Amino acid sequence: MEKENMNLFENSKQNQQSSDDQPLAYRMRPRSFSELYGQEEIIGEGKVLRRAIEADRLQSLIFYGPPGTGKTSIARIIAETTSAEFIKLNAVTSGVQDIRDVLEKAKNNLNLYDKKTILFIDEIHRFNKSQQDALLPAVEKGTVIMVGATTENPYFEVNSPLLSRSRVFRLHPLTKEEVLSIIKDALQDSERGLGDYDIAVEEKTLDFIAEGADGDARVALNALELAVLSTPPDKDGKIHIDKETVADSMQEKILNYDKTGDNHYDTISAFIKSIRGSDPDAALFWLARMLEAGEDPRFIARRMIVHSAEDIGLADSRALMVAESAARALEHVGMPEARIPLAEAAVYLAAAPKSNSVIKGIDAAMEYVRNHETGAVPLHLRDSHYEGASELDHGKNYKYPHSYPGNYVKQQYLPEESEGLEFYEPGKQGEEAKIKERLDFWQNLQHNENNKKSDSREG
Repeated sequence: MEKENMNLFENSKQNQQSSDDQPLAYRMRPRSFSELYGQEEIIGEGKVLRRAIEADRLQSLIFYGPPGTGKTSIARIIAETTSAEFIKLNAVTSGVQDIRDVLEKAKNNLNLYDKKTILFIDEIHRFNKSQQDALLPAVEKGTVIMVGATTENPYFEVNSPLLSRSRVFRLHPLTKEEVLSIIKDALQDSERGLGDYDIAVEEKTLDFIAEGADGDARVALNALELAVLSTPPDKDGKIHIDKETVADSMQEKILNYDKTGDNHYDTISAFIKSIRGSDPDAALFWLARMLEAGEDPRFIARRMIVHSAEDIGLADSRALMVAESAARALEHVGMPEARIPLAEAAVYLAAAPKSNSVIKGIDAAMEYVRNHETGAVPLHLRDSHYEGASELDHGKNYKYPHSYPGNYVKQQYLPEESEGLEFYEPGKQGEEAKIKERLDFWQNLQHNENNKKSDSREG
């Protein structure tokens, strides 16, 4: 179990180890709002969270965001700013008994010393239901003020009763400029950073680190520290850091992506919406991001098959075949070669004319049959191929379309109760415009035939 009083740790020179025992990213954690970069929308001057922290009027809350964006840093500032006892638990290593021990201490703090207790729970999404249930009564009564941190969507991972008693603050990836400022601070800070080293590094190299960190300050600082510590100084004692050294230190960029979590659904949503929006470049970007992050390519292929029918449909009937072919190619050749047919399908779908008339039609039809009497199959449409069917008048008066000009003849295909219903309304894009012309032509044929019969009766 990790359990610390954060009002005490890192609060003095003794605890702020300036040696290399602690990673640079740990040493450079901000100690006050003035040292914190990013997240202005939630902790900027005058924002409600900052006012609550500075006034020592904090209520239970959850920080949700990608790694390296400041969740633990804000928790540390809370520890330094408020008068409450600040206790930290790590959800990975703590059990129900650990929670009960903290809650007992919080109860004593409140009853004996009139002192509040703030419980910081790192990776709160890893608490199981029993652990969250053990915490709930104390949060509800105000025995503890809970501060949770998670990289996972709390609306999926945290129990609803606990969530309803907390305020969720979403943190966003840091901008390149914010990461760049953090790197420069570390290079200049002699107390906690790398200021005691004689380092020669060009601005373009720092830009490369900030770009490669992808909004994660921890990644940037770890890469910088490794580059500095692994590079021997020249004869004058100067450490030269170039782009190649940093690239080797960063190795392969780790994408912020969880194949079973929030990013999984958000990224595939962005991919499909880019295709629907007819932007092939964005579609390739999101496809590449998923493939690089290790997403199951079969999942991507299945989503493209669904999209081709849902958002393209009969505007380009080949779209479904292209998507299906890409899925078959994936099964035949596997990755990484299958990235090519997957990309071909993504570009084709993005560039195809769009129509949602098919999904609208089937959804309207299903809605109708769920809520209305559907009636019996008309006699002339019933199966007449078995012995005795003719005695039941099955198939009687059925008109075989191929026996009529143009292979078309008007007859009733819906039950009598549903006659006249229309579910499919063809769009005006691509091939569907031709389908509309054909349906209109058949409709006019029937209209003309009805007029002829009417004129004959009047004559």
